[in-house]
Amino acid sequence: MKKILSTLLTVLALSLGIAACQKKTVEGAQLAAAQTAGATSITAVFGSEPNTIDPALNSAVDSAIYLEHLFEGLYKYEDNGSGVAQAVPGLAANAPQKVTNDDGTVTYTYTLRNGLKWSDGKPFTAQDIVYSWRRLVDPATAADYSYMITMVKNADEIMAGEKDKSELGIAAIDDVTVEIILTYDCPFFDEIACFPATFPVRQDVIESAGEQWTFSPSTYISNGPYRLKEWVHNSHVTIEKNPNYYEPVTGPDAIRFALMDDDNALLAGFRNGELDYIQTVPVDEIQGLLDSGELKAVPYLGTYYVSFNTQKAPFDDARVRKAFNLAIDRNYIVTQITRAGQKSASGFVPAGIADAAGAGSDFRQTGGDYYGIADGDYEENVAEAKRLLAEAGYPDGAGFPVAEYLYNTNDAHRAIAEALQDMWKTALGVTVTLSNQDWAVFLDTRKTGNFQIARDGWIGDYNDPMNFLEMYLTGGGNNNSQYASPAFDALVKQAQSTAIPEERMRLMHQAEDILVGQDAAVGPIYFYTQTYMMNPRITGMYYTPLGYFFFKNAKVAP
Repeated sequence: MKKILSTLLTVLALSLGIAACQKKTVEGAQLAAAQTAGATSITAVFGSEPNTIDPALNSAVDSAIYLEHLFEGLYKYEDNGSGVAQAVPGLAANAPQKVTNDDGTVTYTYTLRNGLKWSDGKPFTAQDIVYSWRRLVDPATAADYSYMITMVKNADEIMAGEKDKSELGIAAIDDVTVEIILTYDCPFFDEIACFPATFPVRQDVIESAGEQWTFSPSTYISNGPYRLKEWVHNSHVTIEKNPNYYEPVTGPDAIRFALMDDDNALLAGFRNGELDYIQTVPVDEIQGLLDSGELKAVPYLGTYYVSFNTQKAPFDDARVRKAFNLAIDRNYIVTQITRAGQKSASGFVPAGIADAAGAGSDFRQTGGDYYGIADGDYEENVAEAKRLLAEAGYPDGAGFPVAEYLYNTNDAHRAIAEALQDMWKTALGVTVTLSNQDWAVFLDTRKTGNFQIARDGWIGDYNDPMNFLEMYLTGGGNNNSQYASPAFDALVKQAQSTAIPEERMRLMHQAEDILVGQDAAVGPIYFYTQTYMMNPRITGMYYTPLGYFFFKNAKVAP
């Protein structure tokens, strides 16, 4: 009887245990389902397949937006309360201490936040920043944006191969203290400290994985509010919250960056709910969507322009470049093609950047116009263009070789290319063919100078005229025109070495006079506005006129 009773009790206990386990399994499944149902995600489009998502190697705005979510520098961009971003301490606990040295250099000392970690949980130290900044200026890295920290002591000499990267003016005093020596007290250094090229990367990961480190979530270790979950090439980049970020991330649990560039497909995807955020729509839809309020237009600190390859005939002749510039009817392009509030560009540095007088002043207004853009000016521009082309040996276009205009695949870029083609034919009598390439291929073609004329655009990396001028220093990584001018270089270098506003601006105006007025290395067309459409269930997105849009604090309603 004892054995029978023991057996019955054992069976009963097992039955109860199985029931309890089944109950826990059901409850676990219900909880998981509830958590999945409560998870938030959005799908946004900023461009097609990125060329790279290595912070030091990237030079495109779309990839920079991904990087702003995945990484964080000494400073970061936060909402100022009105939906516009401002630079505030990020990895740094506070603003830096500044000390002016006897030799005129200025030492910035940053103290890092306590307990910083990488996305894989490993401790983050000041040495990680030192390694990353040295990597940025190392000629072996071949970073387009190496010049971004030209104000750091010895940076120029390292980039020129004259000094070792270990001599860069940056040091880790201890695990939480970074010391940076600048050649002058840089007025925009806060924005440099939150620019993607200066973001920290992990030395051990890069040295072990090499150039492939960005391709897999297992090696793509970051330190920002999000981490890489998946990159399906030519399809999407998906990021998810980083559990090791130093503060709670209140934005969506996941952000899916769809990789697309077809404007019709973008609008269709937005209409059917597959896409929550897009920036471009078919050209013929722009006005109606602006009128309805569905398409928003916000300030954007940038210039849309054409780059002439100054090292290849016939565009190695400044007279030819000036003629092509003058033959562009900028007002027609912004009123009849783009139609989203863009302003005709009569210079390279865009409107909206303060001059020496500070707030209320404007560098573009002070600098004036290099190409007449008032009503009636175009006829005079064309007459001068014909004279210059004839002076260069091509009267009415006679004998001018067939040229090619290169642009990246996009309906809006195609429409502008066709307009330029017609303007150059009508005004100058020259034949220009059109060629387009996918984004990543186009970036490489343009960077290597394998073109005659190419579509180009530059969005400010920080709010200062220097950002639009220093890129054209001889040998610069973003100098797509392959432009070289000792006189221009000297003026920019002088401006980079002084913190006196009046002197800086005077020198930069003179530099633009050479770049645009004298040498016509670029052909400015218009100053950007940024358009976008966003699902109304998303609130709390903020942006900077430098082109970055942030979803890390966004709320997503059901």
